[in-house]
Amino acid sequence: MASSAAAATGPSEEFRYPGNRLGLPEDGPGSAATWGGRLLALLVDWLIAGLIASVVMGQPMWAGGTDYSLMHSTVFFATTAILTGLAGGTIGHRICGLRVVPVRDRKTYTAPPGLLAGIIRALLISFLIPAVIFDRDRRGLHDLAARTVVVLR
Repeated sequence: MASSAAAATGPSEEFRYPGNRLGLPEDGPGSAATWGGRLLALLVDWLIAGLIASVVMGQPMWAGGTDYSLMHSTVFFATTAILTGLAGGTIGHRICGLRVVPVRDRKTYTAPPGLLAGIIRALLISFLIPAVIFDRDRRGLHDLAARTVVVLR
């Protein structure tokens, strides 16, 4: 009778740490970004977009309103899409020591992901749900759709 599986002795070579399957280091520059850093970067970007929208609308952030909310969302989408696609990260990413890199055939590259990837990521982040559903490599659905990963700078 043949054995169907070897005894479980620990993590498989396929998954030892977040980013292993993508060829990322376990820690340090180029490793998969933590959720805390990514969340902080998102909050910084949302605040910056709110400040820009406030200046454009000529009203304080706390005043709110439908027009302000639409402007805030539009500024957030535009800045996130353009900066991520062309510069490899938003202002929040830079402040938090993160960058967004493309993934192709389970390999990462150092170039910015491109405007289309930036637009896909920004659109899905704007819906929020794709950002909170993720895989073992800490890639949300927005990263999977755009074929990107967020790493430490």
